[in-house]
Amino acid sequence: MKLRIALIQMQVEMGNPERNFAHAKEMMEEAMERKPDILVLPETWNTGFFPRENLAGLADKEGKETTRLLSETASRYAVNIVGGSTAVQEGHDIYNRSMVFDRKGDLVSTYDKMHGFSLSGEPGYFRMGNHLSHFTLDGIECSMAICYDIRFPELIRREALAGVDLFFVPAAWPKIRNTHWVRLNQARAIENQFYLAAVNQAGHSGDTDYAGESLLLDPWGEDICHLEDTEEIAYGRMDTDVIKEVRTQINVFRDRRPEWDRVE
Repeated sequence: MKLRIALIQMQVEMGNPERNFAHAKEMMEEAMERKPDILVLPETWNTGFFPRENLAGLADKEGKETTRLLSETASRYAVNIVGGSTAVQEGHDIYNRSMVFDRKGDLVSTYDKMHGFSLSGEPGYFRMGNHLSHFTLDGIECSMAICYDIRFPELIRREALAGVDLFFVPAAWPKIRNTHWVRLNQARAIENQFYLAAVNQAGHSGDTDYAGESLLLDPWGEDICHLEDTEEIAYGRMDTDVIKEVRTQINVFRDRRPEWDRVE
């Protein structure tokens, strides 16, 4: 099976959800001019990553605005949407949450970022998630992580062992560590032998210059598409036959020794 994926490398305005929701809508509509099967957005595209003052006032209450926009867009264009992530408030807690919608506009999965980036103080503002996300889009087994999560390979290997063929990584990754961004995503694609769609913020937001460099990688870790650092939309295609080829030639899942792979 082949699916066409659109990477929406969006520039986000810090602390301006109204503008960011409108801009995300514009970019998704632009992306649909080339009729992809899946749209992918970056991390915290509603608020930016992240306004420390009045985050609770800026976060999407119960995710209602995020759900409305993504569900309406998915059903209108009959497209799958991996909604990056938005800052979502539930009760007194704020989550860095991704929502995934199918072609009918139905919510098929949510994922709350599991690892808070301590260098930025994220754990002091967001409540971390406690579950993985495994979902199916057009018959393809999928999963995801958010930004800093990519540094924790045990999480991602767990999903690979569950049969994932397409993995998503929305992020707000700074330019100062852009080499880590590219190499970590390449490593995760190679070691798990799946397609990986990593979508980062672009440009300047708040006090941070973002790396951009969104990329779609094949199971060999090779670029299908790889953006620069400015706002842009790129398209690439995955092919499940390539996954079978890679896993036939170098079958790490058959050859692994789980008794020695466990991490306590």
